[in-house]
Amino acid sequence: MPTGKPMLEGYKVLDFTQVLAGPTTSRYMAELGAEVVKVEIAPSGDISRQVPYIHDGRSGYYVQQNRGKKSLCLDVKHPAAVAILKELIPKFDVLIENFAPGVIGRMGFSYEVVKELNPKIIMCSISTFGQKGPLATRPGYDFIGSAYSGVLSMIGEPEGLPVLPQVGVGDISTGVHGLAAILAALLHRERTGEGQFVETSLLDCYFSYNDMTVHMTSLSRGARLARRSGSHHFGMAPLGVFQGKSCPILIIAGIQHQFAYLCQAMGKPELSDDPRFRTNADRMANLEELTGIIQRWFDSMPSDDEIFRLLDEYRVPYAPVLNVEQAMAHPHLRENEIVRTVRDRFLGEFEVPGFPLRFSQYQRHPALEAPILGEHNRIVLSEYLGYAPERIDALEREGVLYRGAR
Repeated sequence: MPTGKPMLEGYKVLDFTQVLAGPTTSRYMAELGAEVVKVEIAPSGDISRQVPYIHDGRSGYYVQQNRGKKSLCLDVKHPAAVAILKELIPKFDVLIENFAPGVIGRMGFSYEVVKELNPKIIMCSISTFGQKGPLATRPGYDFIGSAYSGVLSMIGEPEGLPVLPQVGVGDISTGVHGLAAILAALLHRERTGEGQFVETSLLDCYFSYNDMTVHMTSLSRGARLARRSGSHHFGMAPLGVFQGKSCPILIIAGIQHQFAYLCQAMGKPELSDDPRFRTNADRMANLEELTGIIQRWFDSMPSDDEIFRLLDEYRVPYAPVLNVEQAMAHPHLRENEIVRTVRDRFLGEFEVPGFPLRFSQYQRHPALEAPILGEHNRIVLSEYLGYAPERIDALEREGVLYRGAR
């Protein structure tokens, strides 16, 4: 059992983020032991508090993304709230925000101001389009980044409209990129004593997911253009989804030796030397014929289990296409705590995705609690700034501080 202390223990994060990309960054830092103070704007706080699934007035979405954080809820338009935040900034190692460019500056906390208050701080900005450029000031979310990056154009059937991914791929992965930037900047600070500003954006990250499409377009001088191709890959074959007996099945056998393995599994070893299928280019040129052969093999099999047995025997990469509840129940995901059970004081026990990083010396899933709106106003102001109870009471009466029920 790992017994080492949390790796980010002692680091303090002032978190101005909301919804998903930024809260992912600060959530991972909390998972790793950092103290995260979440600044929520009165009166409603993080807008994800209103995002389904909501049970008894409490958002499971908010809880999943904000476990382990302290909530400080302020009316940031009030001069006293701005003064409080300026007092807090020198106490922190990291400041994270994911407002549209310019918003944090109008609140009074541009990097120039933050750096003046705390030269060693690492400030991280996360946005849809980046801090500059023709699109920078436009409002945006995950799917907008996917649309501008070309990624969305690659999802769906060739003759239909692009299809939305139904999960937060861009937001969550952008949050992880933000974490990587912060950790690198903290390492640099450990070596040099220097703070700095770091940033990433949904569009930066989404465009980087073009593993084949961009260089292929460039190197071919436009002769080879990537287009969505439905259930099968546009550039490698066979790589796609076939209909099994009880569920769709994904096969990836576009590399030459893997295609030979698939041919053996199907009892047709001669296909790997067939001129129609000898190379990937040949297979792409005859894709419809090839996928028809594979699907007919699937159709001829007595069960999916027999298909899986043969694919396993010949080490063909494959996977059943599980729905979410099937994935949640899968023994591998459960044994490895990829699915984990958490407890919330209002929602009780429920399941969320596990922390996707593992360390030999650190407990992977510490017990963490998501805050009530403004729950830690008193703790933060007393412990960080030494405010007396009477002063905090006065700030509450003046509407500078706010506290909610959930």
